[in-house]
Amino acid sequence: MLFPGLLLAAAPALAYDNVLRVLAWPGYADSDVVKTFESRYNAHVEVTFVDSDEALWSKMHTGKVPQFDVLAANTAEIHRYTQENLLAPLDLASLPNTQRQLPRFRALSSIKGLTQNGNAYGIPFTYSSMGLIYDRKQVPVAPRSMNELWNPRYRGKVLDFNSAQHNFSFAALALGYTQPFQLSPEQMHKIALKLVDLRRNLLTYYTLPEEATAFFVQHKVALMFGNYGTQQLEQLRKAGADVGYVIPDEGALAWLDCWAMTVAAKNRALALEWINYMLEPDVSALLPQRQGLADTLTEPPGYTSEHAHLVWIQPVENAEQRESLWNRIVSGDRPERFQ
Repeated sequence: MLFPGLLLAAAPALAYDNVLRVLAWPGYADSDVVKTFESRYNAHVEVTFVDSDEALWSKMHTGKVPQFDVLAANTAEIHRYTQENLLAPLDLASLPNTQRQLPRFRALSSIKGLTQNGNAYGIPFTYSSMGLIYDRKQVPVAPRSMNELWNPRYRGKVLDFNSAQHNFSFAALALGYTQPFQLSPEQMHKIALKLVDLRRNLLTYYTLPEEATAFFVQHKVALMFGNYGTQQLEQLRKAGADVGYVIPDEGALAWLDCWAMTVAAKNRALALEWINYMLEPDVSALLPQRQGLADTLTEPPGYTSEHAHLVWIQPVENAEQRESLWNRIVSGDRPERFQ
């Protein structure tokens, strides 16, 4: 839907600069979605995709100012970027489609990481739990715990997502820690050793969901930490895999990706139009249809029953320390070297 008032307000800026630089995850800005936006607003959209939070952070720190106008990031990352003064506050009056969202996603102040000093810096777009995906033939009984990833019977048949932040947090849940985002030095040490131990069962680490699907099918993987959750489940089933999905008894991490505008946005009116456009029903509906993800306009099947077991990701105690330890874990550093 085109709102005349917004179009008139944006027209002078559009005439001055009609290029929009978008930083996003695969599936968030498909070519047909981009073409419709370009046609409607007489704009050119340049999309750059990333495959991890670390890659997103790196892209946002290339140059003295961000090289993008809008980006999609989870709530914890939105908080980090806001603290770094990389994001611009959003004019909610220019985002009328937020009124279409479910009440819990309109209550921005109740979502940790999205507001600061009364200003909003992120608009919820899509979310998913990060549960366990398993091959029904090799794992006939659905696993109840994340600790099944360490079960010796699955040696060489486990896939893990290549991310420092999420691995330390989900391993914290597996160890029974109640604050997986605020870990003590002693807890960090124990988790590092546990993640080192997980290497015995790993086939490899993955980044993109398509990569994980290929590994899972070709190498007959038994268990996977599903960073992309239901999106990966959808892809695997389309590839012919007989897979199940569970939220472990310890709970599962869950991410909420949001759209934000950078302080370097050259055309803020156009950037706001993009965020508003992403919340149109026809655009948001593509998330469950194509990606197997939930949107923020409609309730997904089974949400209520699983919600109590979801742990929404939050800013962590020391992202740099986690990344440093993770790089050592992935590179094969020996357990005795983690002191």
